[in-house]
Amino acid sequence: MKKSNTMRSMTFINNTVLPDHDIDRVIEMAWEDRTPFEAIEFQFGLDEQDVIELMRREIKPKSFRMWRKRVQGRKTKHSKLRLNTIGRFKCSRQRSITNNKISKR
Repeated sequence: MKKSNTMRSMTFINNTVLPDHDIDRVIEMAWEDRTPFEAIEFQFGLDEQDVIELMRREIKPKSFRMWRKRVQGRKTKHSKLRLNTIGRFKCSRQRSITNNKISKR
């Protein structure tokens, strides 16, 4: 038996279609504390409500409830509520990563 290679791409209110790898990246960004919804909207064209809808469809119900509880009221998930002192996260190893030939392309 062959496995079917069906994509789980999704269409949203604003007619944005996302392939699997983009859906996975949106979920990853939504779980990150320092990534605001505005960054997801800028990169993928999904507003906060679209992200909530995607999370509801793609992750387990208990995981969705945990995520909503975690995100609700979190100042770092909304650019307008963020303090100016909270900037971009910079990894301590970033200097060595930027010297990689791949990242210079």
